[in-house]
Amino acid sequence: MEEENKLGLLQRYRRDRRVLLCFLLSGSLIKKVVMPPGAVSLDDVDLDQVSVDYVLNCAKKGEILELSEAIREYHDNIGFPYMVDSSSINSFFLITDPASSGSPPRRSPPSVPFLTPSVILPSLSKPEQSFEEDLHYSEPPIEESLSNLGGFTARNLIAESFNSQVKELSVDDIEDFEDEDDVEEVDSQRISRRIPNDASDLMPALPPFATGVNDDDLRETAYEILLACAGASGGLIVPQKGKKKYKGTSLLQKLGRRRSEHVVSQSQHAPGLLGLLEIMRVQMEVSEAMDIRTRQGLLNALVGKVGKRMDTLLLPLELLCSISRAEFPDKKAYVRWQKRQLNMLEEGLINHPAVGFGESGRASSEMRTLLAKIEESEFIPAATGEFQRAECLRSLRAVAVPLAERPARGDVTGEVCHWADGYHLNIRLYEKLLLSVFDILDEGKLTEEVEEILELLKSTWHVLGIKETVHYTCYSWVLFRQFVITSGKGMMQHAIDQLKRIPLKDQLSPQERLHLRSLQSMLQGLGSSQRFSFLQAYIMPIWKWADKQLGDYHMHFLEGSQMEDVVTVAMVSRRLLQEEQESGVQLFQRSDLDQIELYITSSVKNAFSRVFQTIDAASEAMHEHPLTLLAEETKKLLKKDTTLFLPILSQWHPQTTVVSASLIHELYGVKLRPFLDHSKQLTEDVIYVFIAAHSLEQYVIALMTTTYGEENAEFYCRRLRRYEIETLSGTLVMRWVNSQLGTVLAWIERAIQQERWDPISPQQCHGSSIVEVYRIVEETADQFFALNIPMGYAELNSLLRGIDNAFQVYAGHIVCNLVDIKDLIPPVPVLTRYKKEAGIKAFVKKEILDQRHPDERKSCEINVLPTATLCVQLNTLHYAVSHLNKLEDSISERWQKKRPSDKFAKPALGEKSRSFHLKNAFDGSRKDLNGAIDKICTYTGTKIIFCDLRVPFIDNLYRPCVSQSRLEVLIEPLDMALNELCDIIVEPLRDRIVTVLLQASLDGLLRVLLDGGPSRIFSISDAKMLEEDIDLLKEFFISGGDGLPRGMVENVVSQVQQIIKLHGYETRELIDDLRNANGKGLQGGKGKLGVDANVLLRILCHRNDSEAYQFVKKQYKIPKSVL
Repeated sequence: MEEENKLGLLQRYRRDRRVLLCFLLSGSLIKKVVMPPGAVSLDDVDLDQVSVDYVLNCAKKGEILELSEAIREYHDNIGFPYMVDSSSINSFFLITDPASSGSPPRRSPPSVPFLTPSVILPSLSKPEQSFEEDLHYSEPPIEESLSNLGGFTARNLIAESFNSQVKELSVDDIEDFEDEDDVEEVDSQRISRRIPNDASDLMPALPPFATGVNDDDLRETAYEILLACAGASGGLIVPQKGKKKYKGTSLLQKLGRRRSEHVVSQSQHAPGLLGLLEIMRVQMEVSEAMDIRTRQGLLNALVGKVGKRMDTLLLPLELLCSISRAEFPDKKAYVRWQKRQLNMLEEGLINHPAVGFGESGRASSEMRTLLAKIEESEFIPAATGEFQRAECLRSLRAVAVPLAERPARGDVTGEVCHWADGYHLNIRLYEKLLLSVFDILDEGKLTEEVEEILELLKSTWHVLGIKETVHYTCYSWVLFRQFVITSGKGMMQHAIDQLKRIPLKDQLSPQERLHLRSLQSMLQGLGSSQRFSFLQAYIMPIWKWADKQLGDYHMHFLEGSQMEDVVTVAMVSRRLLQEEQESGVQLFQRSDLDQIELYITSSVKNAFSRVFQTIDAASEAMHEHPLTLLAEETKKLLKKDTTLFLPILSQWHPQTTVVSASLIHELYGVKLRPFLDHSKQLTEDVIYVFIAAHSLEQYVIALMTTTYGEENAEFYCRRLRRYEIETLSGTLVMRWVNSQLGTVLAWIERAIQQERWDPISPQQCHGSSIVEVYRIVEETADQFFALNIPMGYAELNSLLRGIDNAFQVYAGHIVCNLVDIKDLIPPVPVLTRYKKEAGIKAFVKKEILDQRHPDERKSCEINVLPTATLCVQLNTLHYAVSHLNKLEDSISERWQKKRPSDKFAKPALGEKSRSFHLKNAFDGSRKDLNGAIDKICTYTGTKIIFCDLRVPFIDNLYRPCVSQSRLEVLIEPLDMALNELCDIIVEPLRDRIVTVLLQASLDGLLRVLLDGGPSRIFSISDAKMLEEDIDLLKEFFISGGDGLPRGMVENVVSQVQQIIKLHGYETRELIDDLRNANGKGLQGGKGKLGVDANVLLRILCHRNDSEAYQFVKKQYKIPKSVL
């Protein structure tokens, strides 16, 4: 509670401090406020880093306030105690708490161990603990330490101790060592402390840079971008050039000191952005000289650019203009630095631009020429070279700045500088920034300041064009790559957390999806090229690495803990890549379950192959048959798999034990069966092999039973390809079963021929044939179970398949008497364009002459079954489906009683596991019976609409116009047809048949609207009446809640409503959308209105409009009506 109060007071203090500073800076107390470089307004300044004392002094003296000086003074005084002016004495506040510090140590400090000169550099990290302990235990009181040291700090003490121990390394040597920009010697020491793993397989699918930009170039440029973004918030300060202040910092870093230990550098004491930038400099291995040079160059670049933010500058160009050759120690360093800046300009603006060139192709060519001349200027005489360089830089600015400031979608000119946010360059720069989150001393861990670093990196997003999804993806790749290199235990979990944060496509906004779709890369292969999306470029290497490991997890993982994380990475990355299939290679067609099965199959096969290769040598040594030893080793392999690995894989696949055990059982069976085929006598080898093989098979069965329970194991064990041979008795039973099944089929034929499709009674509305079929089937089952000879599941399965086939034959006989549903629907009239008064003439001619097509007259003259007969057939099929479960249960119960009662009998467990599968024995019958129900329902609905109600519905609805023939005239005949259905049909089928009738009504309505023939015309004013008619049809089938559910009706009617809405559009809109749809392809092209070209064309042909008439005449050559 006390800690919460302190935190609340601190937050209130900071808030009040900001309010006070805003009041002082915004009022008239200050003569003038000068913004720091890179800041435009107070909103760009971090007021927490502004010295209040400096502001008050400027207010008292009436001087101009320079905020950069106020920030500098704040950081210069941050290490001193806070002073309070009083009348008698100056008081100050201690930074530390004396009460919690404890008393000083009373023992004397231990002696410093002697170090030989030869081990100083090769073992820089070894004396680290001893020095730290010396400083910790020998810390005297503050006053005594100050007096004894005489102004020396702990850092001087460390340097002095080294100087006293090793004569070859003096303080001057340390200063010389500090002055060097490169840290190659220290890097070699850090690398020698670990042996990195190979991470070449994790390279992202990005093309190489044409200019040869390397990792060092990217790292240094990334740091320059970071400084510019920091400078935009007013936090960029050039450190003093005196290096005494940082001697200990670099020395301790080069000696391998940790920031978390007692001896820390002064830069770590610096709070806020200044200290964080210093940490970033060290993490990114940028020398102090380079840092100061870059900071000064950025500040110089802003001179004369009033209102310009530092992060909107064209950084490589500005640095080339602001940093001179004299600021480098030698020409080689300057040429390398200049070459890097030129390469970055070329890569960012020409090779990988964020915004297309448009008409800037000539500018890009000119820019390449200027870049080459600037580079050449260093190798010609100085006077000529300087002049050429200056002229080229001036010309380069005129060309490059317009290229960089090309506006993208949503940009305001001048606010964004598109030089580094091209996909390939920006993502590689962002990689280098993200690499700074790792501890430089233990790269398998994250640095303590990781959260602050990541928050700081967000300031670079708008420069690099980074979005949140891109950040999560790149960060997860960086973390995973670091795990592969260092094998850090926690790094994998961090990578998984970032992978899980990557949103799926349906979680992205349309703008984000469009942005990610634009991030494409092309890799050239042997004679071909392959395109990768952003997620594929970075997630595909992760998935491939994990997939390779899991493909032989028996070899790559000694325990399951690390494998669990790898499986999670593989499945999460795979799920992300599945959504990229449309833009990439189709590699993920299989489901997650199939993928886990593939891992198990691949790894088990590899492990079994290694075991088999060692068997021959072991067999000769132990004088045993190879198959006997192979069975024992295979059992050990299965035990290891189920103990270590399968519990992990079972989180993604519930049947991993089944997959592994079944595969191992089959792999051994492949080696065993040739031996069984040639085993004619019971030799010693045959006996031992049989015992070992039987033991392995029983272990597989017991494992499945223990894992999934006895009932589930029965099903799984049934799928095993057993090693046993079936008995002869099975053949005899099989012959009897085949004979009985032939009799069953004959009885079904006879029952169908005698069926009249009349209800048995008012309560039993099904036909009598299905009752006869069930009677003969049950009699056959009774006779089967009355047989007393031994039998196995094969015979029972034959009976079940025969019964299943009998019901399928019965369903086929019912539907075979139905005429083709196409014969019920009149043919579609020839598509013609609208002709004035064509509809009226057609309506008049109808009474004079029958204009129907011969096929159309035939559809009315065919003999169709009455609705009552169709309803009885539906009830009969439903009776057949509903009684299958009872038949299954009866057969299953009797089979459990008939199978051998001896629990020690060998086939007992196998038969028991197979009998559990009886619940699925009649799935084929269910499928065919339900399919027959669906077919008759569809047939009935089509018959009612297109035959029974053809004249009022198909022929006369909306003819000759909508207002004269509305849908309301069809409600009464529809109601009569619906009542006839509901009077006969059984309750479980009512919603099913009514839904089909609704769909048939909508099909008929679409026929009228789109293929109504030349006698129907529609205008824009008809749209409202059409919508009223469709609402009337919906309410009829909903029937105030007594009919179909409203949601289902709305869903079925939605497509027709969309077409009806098209009648309300202007002709010009329909024509434009039709052209748009045709532009997307002749087949299935859709326009903005959401329908294909065929629908739009038919609407225009029926449109009562001269513009539509002329359009279809000229564009599609559609003939006019002949009526």
